[in-house]
Amino acid sequence: LVAGDAANDLAVLATDVPPKTVPPLSVRARLGESVYVYGFPQSSILASTGNFTIGNVTAVAGSGDDTRKIQISAPVHQGNSGGPILDQYGNVVGVVQSKQVAFASGDVPQNVNFAIKSAIALSFLEANGVEAPITVRTADALDGAALAEKARDFTVQVVCE
Repeated sequence: LVAGDAANDLAVLATDVPPKTVPPLSVRARLGESVYVYGFPQSSILASTGNFTIGNVTAVAGSGDDTRKIQISAPVHQGNSGGPILDQYGNVVGVVQSKQVAFASGDVPQNVNFAIKSAIALSFLEANGVEAPITVRTADALDGAALAEKARDFTVQVVCE
């Protein structure tokens, strides 16, 4: 562990394994845009090689209007935390943080999930001496299969014991 931010559920980790690629960050997620999530949810039950889901940005703030977060409809589960949220160009627009388990009314939500905005992650990285590439949305949109392949190249499973 190089650095941690408990309030935003972020960490910088050091490893001997060099990354195949470093994804660019896009500093703005747009309401309604399609988003794609890659990660390792429930890897003892589901595929241990990674899962890819699709959804939308459903709010540009989290619970209680928390402006550090975005709300997404892409399904996430335990084990997705820390995984990338990608836009259609392959840029990271957020980092999976949590899911809504229940509302005070007792209603069980479906696909009400939250991510730390990439701008918050970028600030955290810069504060800890990590330079991350930033991009402007100028590339052609990618299809889901191409996005999944791209995400697989820069996402690794971290198991905390």
